[in-house]
Amino acid sequence: MGPQAVTRTERPNRLAPAFYVARGGTARDLITLLHPPYTAWHLGYVAIGAAAAPDLDGARLAGTLLAFFAGTGVAAHALDEWHDRPLRTGLSARTLRVLGFGGLAVAGALALAGAAIISPWLLAWGALGVVLVLVYSLEWSRRVHSDAGFALAWGGFPVLVGYWAQAEAITPAAVLIALAATALSFAQRGLSTPARYLRRSTLDASTELQVPGGVERWEREHLLATWERPLLAMALGVVALAAGLLLAR
Repeated sequence: MGPQAVTRTERPNRLAPAFYVARGGTARDLITLLHPPYTAWHLGYVAIGAAAAPDLDGARLAGTLLAFFAGTGVAAHALDEWHDRPLRTGLSARTLRVLGFGGLAVAGALALAGAAIISPWLLAWGALGVVLVLVYSLEWSRRVHSDAGFALAWGGFPVLVGYWAQAEAITPAAVLIALAATALSFAQRGLSTPARYLRRSTLDASTELQVPGGVERWEREHLLATWERPLLAMALGVVALAAGLLLAR
C-alpha cells in the first residue's frame, strides 16, 4: 500500500483575511474596509509631520487629516477591495466604487479649498495623492505597487504633506522625519506581506525548528503572531507618538 495522499481538509476553518476583520453585516464590513490599525497608523504620520512644523494650526491639521482619511482610509481601501477582494467583504462592487471615487472626490474638494485659503501648491499635493491612490490600489504600476512604493506613498508622503500644510515649505528636518516614516512603512510591509499570504493563500501551515535536544514545531497561529503582534504594536506606537507630539505643542 502506497503512501496516503496528504489533504488539507483536517483544519477546514479558513482564517480571516486580516486580524482586524469584523464579520456580521454591512456595518462591520465597512469598519473592516477601513483597515482601522493601518489607517490610524498613517494618519499618525500626517500628525507627526504637522507637529514637527514651527507653528501648528489646528484647522489646517484637521483638514489634512480629513483629506488623508478620505483618500487613504476610505478611497484607497475601497478601490483595493473592488480590484481583487482581498478582504472578502460582502460589499457590492457599486458600493465600493462609490466609496472609492467618492473618497477621492472629498479629498480633491479639500485640496481645492486649501488651495484657495492657503496656497495653490496644495493642488499639486492633492493631485499627487490622487495619482498614488489610483496607481497603487488598482495596481497600474508594479514600481508603485511594491514595497518601496508603499513605503514612500504611505509613509514619507503623509509626513511631508502634514509638514507642508503647516509651514508651506519642506525643510531638511521634514525630509529626515519622512525618511523615518518610510523606513517604518517598509518594515510594516515586510511584516504584513507574509502574514497576508499565510492568511489568504494557504489552508494550513507549520514549520519545524531544529533546536538542542529535538525539534520545535510552530503552528500557523504562532507564525502569524510573529508578524501581526509587532504590526499592532507599531501601529499603536506611531499613534501614541503622534498624539504625544501634538499634546506637547
